[in-house]
Amino acid sequence: MVLDSNARAVRRGCSLWKQAFPGTSANGMVRPCSCPASDKLARGAKTRSTPSQTPSTAIAVIGIDIGKNSFHVVGHDTRGAVVLRQKWSRGQVEARLANMPPCLIGMEACVGAHHLSRKLASLGHDARLMPAKYVRPYSKGPKNDFNDAEAIAEAVQRPTMKFVATKTAEQLDLQALHRVRERLVSQRTGIINQIRAFMLERGIAVRQGIGFLRTELPTILATRTDALSPRMLCVIEELAGDWRRLDQRIDSLSGEIEALARQDQACSRLMTVSGIGPIISSAMVAAIGTGDVFSKGRDFGAWLGLVPKQISTGDRTILGKISRRGNRYLRVLFVQAAWVVLVRIKNWERYGLRSWIEAAKKRLHHNVLAIALANKLARIAWAVLAKGRAFELTRTNDAGVRPA
Repeated sequence: MVLDSNARAVRRGCSLWKQAFPGTSANGMVRPCSCPASDKLARGAKTRSTPSQTPSTAIAVIGIDIGKNSFHVVGHDTRGAVVLRQKWSRGQVEARLANMPPCLIGMEACVGAHHLSRKLASLGHDARLMPAKYVRPYSKGPKNDFNDAEAIAEAVQRPTMKFVATKTAEQLDLQALHRVRERLVSQRTGIINQIRAFMLERGIAVRQGIGFLRTELPTILATRTDALSPRMLCVIEELAGDWRRLDQRIDSLSGEIEALARQDQACSRLMTVSGIGPIISSAMVAAIGTGDVFSKGRDFGAWLGLVPKQISTGDRTILGKISRRGNRYLRVLFVQAAWVVLVRIKNWERYGLRSWIEAAKKRLHHNVLAIALANKLARIAWAVLAKGRAFELTRTNDAGVRPA
């Protein structure tokens, strides 16, 4: 038939065209290659890109995700492109970064970060530490070490990022003493609560307070009443022995901290503020050093978590409980200092706090007053530490006496 002959002619012409011009169709369009690689691209397969191997001089910013034995490193060039993505061991970090020109290096403030920051600063790099909470919003994709390192490299370049000051070896030593003392005090509190609970189960109640239990416990153990069985007496005596040993260790650490605080000039200046002694002054110096990381006392009070938690939207401003952010240990110490000022110190005029406390008592609950006074003491302490001079009072015509 005519149609069959025409169809055979068309097929014959197409085959002759393919032999003459491979890779194109008869209508002049480019025909894709039939190799497997081109088939993958034609189906839309994703290609895996790897960072280009550029010389180390192109690296401007480095983000390091710190681990115990391995460090994940991501480097950016001046345009923000990833030019380095490698996993280094702990021994390779200093050796490899020593051969690179000075650059901006970001890390999260965690265990070992302050030591590495000091090492990198000695090599000429600009090492900066950031809170992990502020780095998290810059993470893209699933949670893994390379993505964390890339988020760190992105976050360290932000002009509004808040950084953590690198602590010196002396600060870390002083901070270690405070942490050991805090743990021992917590263990002592647990032993005291356990002794009280065991005696309450036998109907023996002691007035609240560590001093009353320390005074009455020897009498209770020596009486040998029927309320306590011989086995329970033995258990309580062993707990009392643990209590005495903890007291000795706590007193030893407290004496060492006090001796260090007396020798340090910054701690000596802080102890001129009402309610602040060797423990609080040394803990503050160990935490913030000279206070340069804060621009004003309000920022230090907010970092301690002694300000109301704000939940505002539109024209509504809602203030709730205190935020409790930042250094919990230091916040507790300042609250205790505020209670000492309110309960034990009677001459408030000496520290310029009389008019402020008397006015606040009329409008605030005593617990709220303690928190407000703790915030005020923290701001005064920061001013003393940042300005480098002892606490003193200045007299003004309008407000009478106020802290300098």
